[in-house]
Amino acid sequence: MHYISTRGHPERRSFCDILLEGLAPDGGLYVPETYPLVDEAMLDRWRGLSYADLAFEILSLYTDDIPPADLKRICEQTYTRQIFGTREIVPVRQLESGLHVAELSNGPTLAFKDMAMQLLGNLLEYELARRREELNILGATSGDTGSAAEYAMRGKTGIRVFMMSPHGRMSAFQQAQMFSLQDENIQNIAIEGVFDDCQDIVKAVSGDAEFKRRHRIGAVNSINWARLVAQVVYYFSAYFQVTEENSSQVDFAVPSGNFGNVCAGHVARMMGLPISRLVVATNENDVLDEFFQTGVYRVRGRADTYETSSPSMDISKASNLERFVFDLLGRDASRTKALFDDELRERGSFDLSGDPAFAQMAARFGFRSGRSTHADRLETIRDTWQRFNTLIDPHTADGVKVARMRGAPEIPMVVLETALPAKFAGTIREALGREPDRPQRFDGIEDLPKRFEVLPADAKTVKSYIARTVQGAAC
Repeated sequence: MHYISTRGHPERRSFCDILLEGLAPDGGLYVPETYPLVDEAMLDRWRGLSYADLAFEILSLYTDDIPPADLKRICEQTYTRQIFGTREIVPVRQLESGLHVAELSNGPTLAFKDMAMQLLGNLLEYELARRREELNILGATSGDTGSAAEYAMRGKTGIRVFMMSPHGRMSAFQQAQMFSLQDENIQNIAIEGVFDDCQDIVKAVSGDAEFKRRHRIGAVNSINWARLVAQVVYYFSAYFQVTEENSSQVDFAVPSGNFGNVCAGHVARMMGLPISRLVVATNENDVLDEFFQTGVYRVRGRADTYETSSPSMDISKASNLERFVFDLLGRDASRTKALFDDELRERGSFDLSGDPAFAQMAARFGFRSGRSTHADRLETIRDTWQRFNTLIDPHTADGVKVARMRGAPEIPMVVLETALPAKFAGTIREALGREPDRPQRFDGIEDLPKRFEVLPADAKTVKSYIARTVQGAAC
């Protein structure tokens, strides 16, 4: 198995090589040369596996440079009841007839990002030890990626984390989860801007080949293929839980901002998992809904990126969309590069509405989309609580809302849970007039001392901060 860039860089890379990198040298995203296909016999064999064993089987299809015994041990070390709270790891519960929720928020930081980040932390530590190297991870978060990465990497040998977040734009709980960590290998940077500014800095730093090499810069955002492929596992797990035979089809509704979570569903579907529809749910920052409805991908500037009550989706540049567009265009790297490297940079948008590939998109790839507003998510939270005695967070509410808009009665729909409601107490209070329950270990987290640095939205300043910190640690 080798990996190539969506923008056509000629070098083919191994899994462990791209594990330690972010973007490809030409600014593209790594994808496998071909998607491994699963057949009915494999699905039959996988149906009864534990989550850790299922993860091992799927990851084995994507890596041939980690000995199987080591990969199996890493999966078993990651997906345990002690870490994720349940034997199933991702239990699926039914809300109403035909509508299910996959519980992805039982990990250490109460968000779905833990599902991949815990594995990524163990994979990185393993590979760095094998190479006797160190890695400085630069990441961007709109809320949940940062805490999941920091909790997965804290105390890990050979790893230092620099995590950027938009200053003042996360919930109090999300902010406290990150900024209260006192581990020496964790550095929090509050950027004076929006998430997309943070993401642009990651790309700018990753694009500086000399700086990246000298300071051993890696990535944990979903531009990292290893993290994305780890998310493929829970699509298979959820599918097995809501079906009895492999001829059945399932729909998934996925709250989405950066397109990483639902891109994993696209990969699962390309592998042969019987997914009928992949429903993309956005909030008021609806760049993805606009693309899937019209064929126009139009990124928004800072002034047009709204601060909403589902803040982890306050994103107007969906980095992982490039991986899907690459497949949509028949894996035409030169055209993908022209769209994302030229048109997007020059005009801030591109238009595929007249392309035959876009006209066939829904039939070939199953994508649908919809938009949810503040009023929608409040009503969905209330309805879910009153009818089903189930409390959901605002992002999951967006998913439930759009799932009901785009679902088909004859096909089960699984909404991917985003986080536990405890992370968004203000919106829960507004919807229900009550506080969400929170795990006891997080009581008083907002009052803990916080450690973070406020920096302008400037890649040069961030690079200087990284260089000073790395140099200081070496002294």
